[in-house]
This record gives sequence, structure tokens and C-alpha cells, in this order.
Amino acid sequence: MPLVIVPIYAALLALLFVMLSLAVVRQRRSGRVAIGTAGDRELERRVRVHGNFAEYTPLALLLLAMAEFRGAPGLLLHGLCLLLLVGRASHAWGVSHVDEDLRFRVAGMVATFAALIAAALTLLVQALVR
Repeated sequence: MPLVIVPIYAALLALLFVMLSLAVVRQRRSGRVAIGTAGDRELERRVRVHGNFAEYTPLALLLLAMAEFRGAPGLLLHGLCLLLLVGRASHAWGVSHVDEDLRFRVAGMVATFAALIAAALTLLVQALVR
């Protein structure tokens, strides 16, 4: 069964990843920092926003793609993928600002964890019921 839903969200998340990557590159260039952060607090923030995205997004997409491949309902997949997308964007927004807005950071992580847990449970149900 071809994947048709998850790739849409994977593409959107890839674009967000590139935006976060470019934010790191811009800060590196402005501070002339090639490796590490050289104590640049803004660069540290941008590196962690990018890193956090890179740590959570691939596993979530893998779980969601496997769920779609195994025949999970489209509405469920759209809901979980949208939850992941909004969660990752919210977290990035909340952490990206010097005056960090914890509401966005926390909401982003809650949404990300919810998408991960729901995708994992979906796979378990699919494996045990079928």
C-alpha cells in the first residue's frame, strides 16, 4: 500500500527543519562561529531548537509511516501528523525567542509526546489485532 498521507506532513516538516537550520547558519555567520557555540547564547538557543526538532521528528514520522503502511485510518493519520506538525512548530516558536514563551514550549512538547504515544499505540494495536 503506497504512503499518501504521511509524505505530505514529512515534506512540511522538512521545510520547517530547513528553516530552523538556516536560523542556525545565519547566527553562526553573524557571530563568525564555525564549530560549537563560542558562548553565543542566541546560537546555543538556535542549535537546541534545531537539535530538539531533529531528535523527535524522525522517530515520529517513522512510526506514522509504519502505521499508514499497515492500513491505519486516514483521519487518524491526518490528526496525528497535524498534531506532530503543530507541536514541532509550537515548540520551535516558544524556544526560539529570548523571552521564551513556556506556553508554546510546553504545548509543543505535549503535542509531540501525544503524537508519538498515539502512533506507538496504533502500531501495537495493529500488530496485536491483525
